[in-house]
Amino acid sequence: MNVLLIGAGGREHALAWKIAASPLLGTLYAAPGNPGIAEDATLVALDPADHAAVIAFAREKAIDLVVIGPEAPLVAGLADDLQAAGISAFGPSAAAAQLEGSKGFTKDLCAEFAIPTGAYERFNNAPKAKAYVRRMGAPIVVKADGLAAGKGVTVAMSLAEAMAAIDDCFEGSFGAAGAEVVIEAYLDGEEASFFCLCDGEHALALTTAQDHKRVGDGDTGPNTGGMGAYSPAPVMTEELVARTMREIIAPTLAGMKARGTPFKGVLYAGLMITQRGPELIEYNVRFGDPECQVLMMRLKDDILLLLKACADGTLGSMSARWHDEAAMTVVMAAKGYPGSYDKGSRIAGLEEAARVDGVKIFHAGTALKDGALVAAGGRVLNVTALGPDIAAARQRAYEAVAKIDWPDGFCRTDIGWRAL
Repeated sequence: MNVLLIGAGGREHALAWKIAASPLLGTLYAAPGNPGIAEDATLVALDPADHAAVIAFAREKAIDLVVIGPEAPLVAGLADDLQAAGISAFGPSAAAAQLEGSKGFTKDLCAEFAIPTGAYERFNNAPKAKAYVRRMGAPIVVKADGLAAGKGVTVAMSLAEAMAAIDDCFEGSFGAAGAEVVIEAYLDGEEASFFCLCDGEHALALTTAQDHKRVGDGDTGPNTGGMGAYSPAPVMTEELVARTMREIIAPTLAGMKARGTPFKGVLYAGLMITQRGPELIEYNVRFGDPECQVLMMRLKDDILLLLKACADGTLGSMSARWHDEAAMTVVMAAKGYPGSYDKGSRIAGLEEAARVDGVKIFHAGTALKDGALVAAGGRVLNVTALGPDIAAARQRAYEAVAKIDWPDGFCRTDIGWRAL
C-alpha cells in the first residue's frame, strides 16, 4: 500500500514511524512532514489546505490510503473531497469532525443522546455570558467554541478569571474560534484520555493514556497543547473502560449515525473521572498529541491494517494488542511557550539521547537550517521511552532529556506524577 500522511508534528512523526514498520507498506509520503518524519517517509511540499493538489498527488502516486493527522484539514473537509475523488482516507467527514470543530455541537449531541457531561450554555455575546457566570459562580469553565489549537479553554477558579476569559474570546484572542463560547460546569476529578478507532458502526477501544495540559510542574500555569503523557493510565480501570464504551462512546456513534453523519476515524474522548463515573469534557477527532506517541510505542499490531479497516468499514473483525511495558513522553518546548517564543535556536545531542535504552525521540516543531537542527515551533521534541513500569519509563525519558543540548528549551520535570 502506498500511503500519504498529512501533518508535520510529533503525532505525525509517531504515526510515520509506526506505519513505516508495516509489512503492508509500499511507499510512505508525508506532507509537509518535518526532519524527523523524513527518516521514515518521503517529504512532499504539499499544502494540506489545497485539496485539489492533494488529490492530484494521490492519483499520480497511486496512493491507497491518505492518513490525515491534524484536526484543521478534517474540519475543512479534506476527507470528504478525497472520498469524492475515489481515494480512501482515514479521518472523519467535515460534518462528523464538528465533534471537535464546535464544542457547542458536541454538548448539544450529549444533551440529545444522554451522554454524561457537565451542564452548559452557549453564548454569542459577552454580556449574556457574563450574566450566566455571575449567576452560576466559580469555579466554572469557559471555552471558545471553535478550533483554538488547544488554547481556547479556561478553567476559571474565580469570577474575575472567567470574565477575562469571556473577554478574550469575544475580543478576538482566538480569532473566529471565539465568536461563540460554551460555558460549562466545573467537573472535579482526575482527567484521562480515551481513544477509540471507529468505522461508522463499530468502535475499537485502544489502550489508556493521560496527558499533562498545563505548562508548569504540579499542573500549574496556562493550558497548552500537552506537555507530556504516559500510558497506561492507572485511573482507567477495566470497569471504567467498559462504562466509557457503554455510556459515552456507543451513544455517540449511534447518535452520529442517526443524524446521518457517521463517524469514521479516531475518536479521542477527554474524560473527567468524577464521583459519578466518567464524564465527557470534550471530543477530539484525531490522535492526541502527545498521547499518540505513547500509544504507538505500546501498540503491538500493524497500525496500517487498523487505519485501513476504519476507512473501509471492516473494523468489526479487528482487535488491537499492546505491549505490557509502560510508555512516557516528555515534551521539550521553546522557552516562552505557550506565550510568545523565539524560533531558530539550535538543538544538539539527539543522537546520544536516542541511545538511552528504550528511547525514541519524535520531532514536533523542528526544521533544518544550514545543516543544523533548529526549533521551529512551540512544542519541539517528544522524548519518549518504554520501560517495565511508569517509573522506569520516566527515568529513561528524563535521562535522555538530560543529554539534549538545547539551552532555549524547557520541559516539565514531573510528567507521570499522578500515576507515581
